[in-house]
Amino acid sequence: MSPEALLAFNLVLLAALASPGAAMLYVIKTTVSAGRMAGIQTGLGLGSAAACWTLAAFLGLESLFALFPWAYGALKVGGALYLIWLAVQTWRHARAALGEGDAAGARYFLSGILVNFGNPKSMLFAAAVILTVFPAPLSAVHIGVVVLNHLVLELLFYTLFALALSAPAPRAGYLALKPVFDRIAATLLGAFGLRLLLEK
Repeated sequence: MSPEALLAFNLVLLAALASPGAAMLYVIKTTVSAGRMAGIQTGLGLGSAAACWTLAAFLGLESLFALFPWAYGALKVGGALYLIWLAVQTWRHARAALGEGDAAGARYFLSGILVNFGNPKSMLFAAAVILTVFPAPLSAVHIGVVVLNHLVLELLFYTLFALALSAPAPRAGYLALKPVFDRIAATLLGAFGLRLLLEK
């Protein structure tokens, strides 16, 4: 595995991380509503799930999904329903007052994991990138390096993102228009869920 291939892998990952999607929207909403630590923990969950999808791509899970399409479909439906549930909860509590910020708790980590685990397209994306960037089979050690690299990159990205969004100015702007922002977030999360549900 060459350094150039790992660099190319990282650049593709960064482009994917920066693109708008359910994961990005969810970490934004969590950070501005629940604080810095909640955003970091959500990012840790999102990154852990994404790294697991990369490992699954190396292990050939896409072939298993091809053999058992119902497993792929069940995972996709479960993920879509979870996003829709998040959308409903966000809409319902749009006018509710915020609790204490920076609360620590496993629920943020778990929510991040569920958001990314519920999108098996992440594994198909990882498989496509891996085949393009690493055409030759990798040793177990190199696979471990790529997966760990993916996890670290995601954690750094989401941690920096949470630190920026939890600054006083963005948080004050969110608090001033909380019902509006929450309903926009709810609509987008619901749309992501419906798209995941309806896509083949």
